[in-house]
Amino acid sequence: MSTPTSAPLESTDFDTLDAILDDLRTRGEDVPQWEFCEGAMAALLCTRRPVEPAEFLPMLLGTGPLPTAPQEDGTHFANTAQFEQFMTLWTRRSAEVSASLAAPVETLEDERSYHPELMDVRGAVAALPEAERADFKDQELPAYAQVWALGFMFVVENWPEDWEPPRDKDTAAWIDEALDHVVALTEDDTGTPTVNMHAEDGPPSVSDERLNAFGAAIWAVVDLAQIGRSLGPRVEPVRKEATPGRNDPCPCGSGKKYKKCHGA
Repeated sequence: MSTPTSAPLESTDFDTLDAILDDLRTRGEDVPQWEFCEGAMAALLCTRRPVEPAEFLPMLLGTGPLPTAPQEDGTHFANTAQFEQFMTLWTRRSAEVSASLAAPVETLEDERSYHPELMDVRGAVAALPEAERADFKDQELPAYAQVWALGFMFVVENWPEDWEPPRDKDTAAWIDEALDHVVALTEDDTGTPTVNMHAEDGPPSVSDERLNAFGAAIWAVVDLAQIGRSLGPRVEPVRKEATPGRNDPCPCGSGKKYKKCHGA
């Protein structure tokens, strides 16, 4: 029996997504981790117009025309079945995130609120045995939610026309302030670690300041989704051609004055 397209993703589904991205990365080293895609997905759901997979996947994953068949070079899915599996999981997660961004919640403790799929990489490494931690000694590990925020801003920066501020100054300021909260998470966590988000009893890896900034960013994304829904797709203004004066030559080329010809 097939899984409903509206069913929330389970941990095994996220493992499948990670495996597909790992496989894609063997043919394209710039293919991002799922957390980056998770941030990009949230931004795509806040964008004022629907952006179809054929438009965003080549930008996000570096793939060719979709659906892709195996190619001799370049980033591509292994086969059509793998592409369809990825899109099925993407669609289910997108529906789940969309519902959470529209849910009437008052606290992030509400199970209906938006909870991005994140990993506390620093916390996970800190919880490893000392011998295994040595393998990460020279690696620069991302801060909590940093990769998610980078994925969100990737969409904002690569679809600038769709994120151009509206004419209403109050709404434009609201959008700018919300984006500032997301941008703050693209920076490092320089506060004193107080909690491990990977293992409850693990060494502290995330600061209180970071957690507060993360909460502010989640509410900011909820605001951006609401603004996107209320504004709708951008509409180009209709530019009406200037009407000739009554005594000007008629534009039809008759040689008569406009008032004696088409302006009569």
